[in-house]
Amino acid sequence: MNRQGLRHGPEDRASVGGDRARTIMFSIAAVVALLGIAESTYLTVLHLSGANIVCLGAGHCSEVLRSKWASIGPVPLAALGGLAYFIVFSSATLAAFGDRRAPAFLGVTVGLMFLATLGLLYLQAFVLHAFCDYCLLSAAFIFLLSGLLIALPRRA
Repeated sequence: MNRQGLRHGPEDRASVGGDRARTIMFSIAAVVALLGIAESTYLTVLHLSGANIVCLGAGHCSEVLRSKWASIGPVPLAALGGLAYFIVFSSATLAAFGDRRAPAFLGVTVGLMFLATLGLLYLQAFVLHAFCDYCLLSAAFIFLLSGLLIALPRRA
């Protein structure tokens, strides 16, 4: 029974469950965005310091991250990625706490990140002929964020 003494119907339980699922998925998106912030901050610091970037696997991280495609003017793409991940983190956190505008902003931001990722993967595969492990990890984060948003239950 609710405060007015009325019983909850099945549709009320479904909306509560849907809201809880949305909150959980937005929380997962926020955690993934924090991982993206950490990775992009690491890459930005290495890029700006001129340090050699060591790949985890058999990738060519230094080759990719030192290419002419790795920055826009003096700004490393990793820094722009960090900013985008911060926007995703903020939007996902606001959405998890019930802000009604945040999911739309989150969707637009992740959509733009997805398109940028496709372009960067194209550059690695067909222009540079080299892959960066960190870039592939970031692509995986963005694909995961995209999947979470696609699977997000509709608001009741």
